[in-house]
Amino acid sequence: MSEKLVQHGDIVVRKLGALRRITLNRPQALNAITLDMAVTMTAFMREWADDAAVGAVLIDGAGERAFCAGGDIRALYDAAKAGGSLAAQFWATEYKLNVLIARYPKPVIAIMDGLVMGGGVGLSAHAAHRVVTERSEVAMPEVGIGFFPDVGASFPLARAPGCVGAYLALTGNRAGAADAIYCGLADIHVPAAKLVAIPTIVADCRTGDDARARLGGLSTSPAPGNLPTARPWIDCCYSADRVEDMFDRLQGSGEEPARAALETMHKASPTSLKITLRNLREAASFQRVEQSFRQDYRIALACIAGHDFIEGIRAAIVDKDRKPAWQPARLEDVTPDVVEAHFRPLGALELKFDN
Repeated sequence: MSEKLVQHGDIVVRKLGALRRITLNRPQALNAITLDMAVTMTAFMREWADDAAVGAVLIDGAGERAFCAGGDIRALYDAAKAGGSLAAQFWATEYKLNVLIARYPKPVIAIMDGLVMGGGVGLSAHAAHRVVTERSEVAMPEVGIGFFPDVGASFPLARAPGCVGAYLALTGNRAGAADAIYCGLADIHVPAAKLVAIPTIVADCRTGDDARARLGGLSTSPAPGNLPTARPWIDCCYSADRVEDMFDRLQGSGEEPARAALETMHKASPTSLKITLRNLREAASFQRVEQSFRQDYRIALACIAGHDFIEGIRAAIVDKDRKPAWQPARLEDVTPDVVEAHFRPLGALELKFDN
């Protein structure tokens, strides 16, 4: 069976039998997704949804370092500084693509090899079949740059066992293969050496059950993760209703990982921590993933109009001094009004999804 390949900017599209394969092709940038890439992926996936010749879609990343390590935040920074609307366009397009993946009528297989962060979680966590390898590191580290775990990540994280979702969202810590499966961000572990076999094996798949069975034939048990054994202190500390109380519980914990988590959170934007916790807790009651994306869009637009997100990108990406000056700088100064401002409805600008 021969494979046909076509390059579309930073996207490579392949045809193999009934399989359509999308490869993110920016390995030098860890396959960070751009607006043009999201537009291209959306166009192809909408076309294939109604094409009887297409049985399944596979999404992967070029190179061995990353599936996708997020969005092109430098471009968002430059556009925001110039007063442009790129951020709003990017998030609207990206979020609608993520929902398209979540609601796709055909099996979508995401190969989460290497780093999977931010926008990479959006492209993979909502897919029907999510494959991790021994090289996978899955994370939503946005609180460290004055943002929040967006791309609908709050929906699965709010449904993770115990309080591990809050722990991952508020620290940005990375989850390996076993922990990604444990917390509901992935489904199956396949050794990296076997990834090359996946396209051929699923080339004629047309149902989710068929795809699951064929991928299962390649699966092995991943190395044990850390989250199950860490549940006692995680659940104790992260079940608190306020971030301030979490800090107190982490400080009083006798567990070394708890102290490390506290140190990480001390470096994050206080505003980001509080909006992330509220977003996560509200997502637990949402009935559909679209509700999380609609709320994420409200928060994202508030962040780009505020201070900490731009300052966080400056410190991490632009000047690289790693010394962000958060405003407010203290948790106690992030008032309920500050938090509430990130959740206000957008009126005519609300994000809407096609049926």
